[in-house]
Amino acid sequence: MKKLFIATMLFVGVASFAQDMDQKSGRDQRERMTPEQRNEKQLQKLTSELTLDANQQAQVKQLLADRSAKAEKLRETRQANKDSGTKLTATEREAFKKEMIAERDANDAKMKSILNADQYTKWKKIQEENKDKAREKMREYRNDSN
Repeated sequence: MKKLFIATMLFVGVASFAQDMDQKSGRDQRERMTPEQRNEKQLQKLTSELTLDANQQAQVKQLLADRSAKAEKLRETRQANKDSGTKLTATEREAFKKEMIAERDANDAKMKSILNADQYTKWKKIQEENKDKAREKMREYRNDSN
């Protein structure tokens, strides 16, 4: 009985370690993708989910490229601030938040002009689902780190 218990515990330990390794490798793979590859993957996903035509694909591809470039610029700025030890003041944080909201609203307006009504509704639903998934992952991350 003791041997069976020890074997079971060993199996559970190995299985949980293997799951951790699988999760890490997926995260590493995502980090290695270039912005262009991420944009292309997202475009393919949107094309299949929203059945975009060629004209819409071209417009969405340009929109994704613009968004990606802006995000990269912001990431570099944040990294430079982090490296120099500079922290944003409350006013700067508030201005940054307003800028992000304005950027998101502009992106939504552009997508609305590209997509038809059904596609836009579907896209908004996908956005909400992604937001919920991100919140859940953040909760899990916070619970794991505590």
